[in-house]
Amino acid sequence: MVDKDPNRLIACLADIERHVSENGWDQPARLFALVATHTLLEVEPQLKGRVPETAADALTAIEQDDFAAGADVQERLQQIFFPDTVDGVAIAMERTFLPAQFEGDIPDDPEAAAEFVMQHPEKTDVRVVVGVLRDGSQHGLARLVSNPEDLLGAADLVPGLTEALNRTLEGPTHE
Repeated sequence: MVDKDPNRLIACLADIERHVSENGWDQPARLFALVATHTLLEVEPQLKGRVPETAADALTAIEQDDFAAGADVQERLQQIFFPDTVDGVAIAMERTFLPAQFEGDIPDDPEAAAEFVMQHPEKTDVRVVVGVLRDGSQHGLARLVSNPEDLLGAADLVPGLTEALNRTLEGPTHE
């Protein structure tokens, strides 16, 4: 059994969040393969000096430039499978949420629901960066546009998204 120490994942997610934050808000979802830095540098020695080498077990995030989430990011993630050479996967994305007391007011129709949330005066815009590793580690970070100084985090921050990311590491099922 591998010890699940989330610290290297959290450090990598914080790096991703800083990187994504450099471009401000209103960005599309961005997907990253997570690989052990020492392995990356063995395979790609020309990156030595360009990729930070910190802790021995550090991870490097490699953005998947061809990723386009579309309207349903979880559905899109169902179409992606990473090879065993990838240690984990992370996604950075923005969403608009309403406080729980308004959930019952949201229309059932998806288009009407999106419009309702976008027009609501109590809406909150948030950027989440969620990642998983093959060893079972998972974590999420969140930054609210209304309180950009604080970075919130929890292992179970966005459970549905975490599950979808885990499936990208399992590979296609053969029945």
